[in-house]
Amino acid sequence: MPTRILFINRSYWPDTEATGQLLTELCEDLAADGEFDVHVLCGRPNHVSGAPPAGGDADVHNGVTIHRIPHTAFSKRSTLGKLTNLVSFTLSAWWNSSRAPKPDIVITETDPFFLGLLGKRLKRKFGCRFVAYLQDLYPDVAVAVGKARETLSIRRLRRALFGAYAAADRVVVLSRDMRERCAEHGVDERRIDIIPNWADVESLRPLKENNEFRRQQGLSDEFVVMYSGNMGLPHLLTPILDAAEQLNGRPDIRFLFVGEGVQKADLDREARQRGLENVRFLSYQPKEFLSHSLSAADVQIVSVKPGVIACLMPSKLYGILAAGCSVLAIAPRNCEMSELIAAQGLGEVCDFDDPAPLGGQIADAIQKLCDRGRLADIVPRARKLAVDDYSRALQVRRFRELFRSLIAEPASEPSRSAPAAAAHS
Repeated sequence: MPTRILFINRSYWPDTEATGQLLTELCEDLAADGEFDVHVLCGRPNHVSGAPPAGGDADVHNGVTIHRIPHTAFSKRSTLGKLTNLVSFTLSAWWNSSRAPKPDIVITETDPFFLGLLGKRLKRKFGCRFVAYLQDLYPDVAVAVGKARETLSIRRLRRALFGAYAAADRVVVLSRDMRERCAEHGVDERRIDIIPNWADVESLRPLKENNEFRRQQGLSDEFVVMYSGNMGLPHLLTPILDAAEQLNGRPDIRFLFVGEGVQKADLDREARQRGLENVRFLSYQPKEFLSHSLSAADVQIVSVKPGVIACLMPSKLYGILAAGCSVLAIAPRNCEMSELIAAQGLGEVCDFDDPAPLGGQIADAIQKLCDRGRLADIVPRARKLAVDDYSRALQVRRFRELFRSLIAEPASEPSRSAPAAAAHS
């Protein structure tokens, strides 16, 4: 009999959100050979015409049984509406959890972040194994980006969420920094597995020669510095404009922001106010064009705000590596991402904790990377790292091994390795 596993996450195929796409790839690969009977409890897709309705019969897509549940869909612009959506999906998942056959393993993600509490209850309800699969750590990340203050209610929420993770048979995080934060909040480190997100190394490849994106954007020999992806609150982006202002007299250097997000309009407005003719803003590129757009850059920027790196891992890094690009990281030097970039010789790191102004650090780092020979050496090294360590096939294999080991071992009892640590900001 195949092992029956149930994933719970609001976003899933045909949603275009990153967490939904990654989960879809994972579930379809797990279901491919019949070892696992894979079910997904998810919500209705966002902004997808002709999407399957919620609350209907289960749908099977590429070997995965999909159970779509009803929930509210108020505008995300309203804090109350957004919170209502999060709570309504979590409650609906509890009420509809019996629509899927009884699982051997239930896996909750963090869309929404309340799902760990549900996983703890379902472990008791079904007598199954429980895996908390954490793409980010709430409420810590909300505090770090300024969306929440360190109040009594936030501390209570933190205690409840990390208490649920401590009750899980396993906790899966994306990085060493996230594992350390979970351990600080009382989760037994022996139960925490690091399985990073991945790049599709089959479709993402270095395309430095005859690059179609460069041709379309009128870029010939210019040195291109690119930030590609979500311009959301966790990312520190204004200092990139400071660097662009310092390099405004260099017509050979161009800055491109490619993507969307809550910071985009303000960044675009500020760039215009500063008269930065070397900065351009573009929309997301089609997925099938991503190799061209990523490879068009000589340097790709990955940036996080202070306090964020312990709560999430910027997974865009893996696509950048697959495309053979050099990396300019704006992050603490002692985090896993920065240490990887330094150890593998993939680019430069600018630390906001250094005494030098960050904009100047970024401008200096870019000028250090204006070395075609150095960049050419990085291409095969970055690509090899992506293929060897961050491929989809490797991470799916790690999940397979994790699930096999869970079924083979006795059920665990909830435990905490230490009292929940003090709040982090």
